[in-house]
Amino acid sequence: MDILLIASAFNSLSQRLYAELSGHGHRVEVVLASHGPDPIRAAVRELRPGLVVAPMLRTALPEDVWREHTCLIVHPGPPGDRGPSALDWAIDARTLHWGVTVLQAEAAMDAGAIWAAEPFLVPPVGKSDLYRGEVADAAVSAVLAAVRRFAEGTHKPLPQADASVTVVWRDAFRQERRRIDWHRDDTETVLHKLRAADSQPGVLDELLGREVFLHGGYPEDLLRGHPGELLAKRAGAVCRATKDGAIWIPELRPRKNSGDPAPFRRPATSVLASLTGRDGTALPEARLPFDIPANRRTWSDIRYRQHGDVGFLSFSFPGGAMSTRQCRRLLAAYRFGLSRPARVLVLGGTRDFFSNGIHLNVIEAAPDPGRESWANLNAMDDLVEEILLTTDRLVVAALGGNAAAGGAMLALAADEVWCRTGTVLNPHYRRMGLYGSEYWTYTLPRRVGPEQAERLTNEALPISAAHAERIGLVDRLVPTAPQDFAAETERLAREIAADPDLDRRIAAKADAHAAKERARSLASHRSAELARMHATFFDPRAPYHALRSAFVRKTPSLSPFPLTAPVAPGWHHVP
Repeated sequence: MDILLIASAFNSLSQRLYAELSGHGHRVEVVLASHGPDPIRAAVRELRPGLVVAPMLRTALPEDVWREHTCLIVHPGPPGDRGPSALDWAIDARTLHWGVTVLQAEAAMDAGAIWAAEPFLVPPVGKSDLYRGEVADAAVSAVLAAVRRFAEGTHKPLPQADASVTVVWRDAFRQERRRIDWHRDDTETVLHKLRAADSQPGVLDELLGREVFLHGGYPEDLLRGHPGELLAKRAGAVCRATKDGAIWIPELRPRKNSGDPAPFRRPATSVLASLTGRDGTALPEARLPFDIPANRRTWSDIRYRQHGDVGFLSFSFPGGAMSTRQCRRLLAAYRFGLSRPARVLVLGGTRDFFSNGIHLNVIEAAPDPGRESWANLNAMDDLVEEILLTTDRLVVAALGGNAAAGGAMLALAADEVWCRTGTVLNPHYRRMGLYGSEYWTYTLPRRVGPEQAERLTNEALPISAAHAERIGLVDRLVPTAPQDFAAETERLAREIAADPDLDRRIAAKADAHAAKERARSLASHRSAELARMHATFFDPRAPYHALRSAFVRKTPSLSPFPLTAPVAPGWHHVP
């Protein structure tokens, strides 16, 4: 079937549905609604789709489109739920059960007949993590069911006027409800408010006399102070006291009228420095070892633990982005893991993002974005190189969530790549106007062959984990719910460590690496890649700079790298 996806942004859910529908044999095209109704009308006229699916919309579809074509809206709420802030209200109410509904577009918001619905359990995670995990899984199931029913032609969608549907309208969840009272709210209440606002819109608050949005929140078990007081810093995050404890806040976002030239999310200490000139250097550094004791209830974006012959190096960076400092710290942690006597080393293994490569927000805020891009990329390359040079143990990249660009290539440096079945991969750089590095010219053809590698990087489209496994990009699919991925990964890693054939595999790996080095060295791949990237980073006219700025600042940009062949001006992909 010809399906047109209409979305306000080609976000994680839109990409997931694109990949899943394509994998089921449908011909899928995408039009973005960010330039108003005309590009949508033009795409519909040109493509004549059999069905329109809207996985993520901030504005209503044009009336003439939904009247003339069957348009299915993906709503992140159970049947009868209506309104623009479904997940915010669900998390605020501490509900344990929620759902996704696929309904037909009509004049009233979320009021159309129901084609499919899928329930899910709500774990205690942030809204963005929930959206990319349980919500996306449920949305895929519901959309596939709705598409199948539409294709069969016999299904009659359920009107919401039906007695079995309880209609509940919920207004937008505004900042007044999110406000934190640091003297009255206990730690769990503060964490709950932050969780419901992650990653958008954040919680509006005041720090050091400036209004900022708080993004992310994690408990702290030892540090204490006066409510609202900043207590310490760690890896760019700041620790703030509550009335009965403390929490860690990894990122801040200045208000657009704050005077900060970079009003977008980035590490908390960086934002404080730009707003006040005080980057938190007066705060004590609350350092932690990489192998944090299991009984500590505190925040760290990098952790190492070991069970028998298996080492687990987990990392979780907001949005999957890795700055220069984060790459260097992860490299130090990886080397720490290599110093431990493990025969198998697992990278990742947690839910949500694996990695999306270099940190575009930090780069955009830098005094010299080209120079920071160069430093960030070299730090990524150093990390990937260390993994590629590891020949004394088996390295597994375990992707519980999405990976893109340099983050996808980071995974390919491992000996084996395991993916949760809901993972979406974007193994390319083109949509940000980049050639790419992270040794992709070595690892990608090694896995899928030169022709497939060229196709993946030039087409620059998202692919599902199942597709990645079929073409050899991924070695193992892990069919679990997001919250079960870590435990299943650990079980599988222990099986490999107990395999009597493991020593032979490790020895063969070392021999294969030596042979490849004789054919063409890793240094040669890195040098050629970096030459292309250096030319881009230090050319102010290169499309990368405008694309990066548009992506970070969330402004529409007519990309020179369209998602598909454009049918009208404005039909494009915002990276």
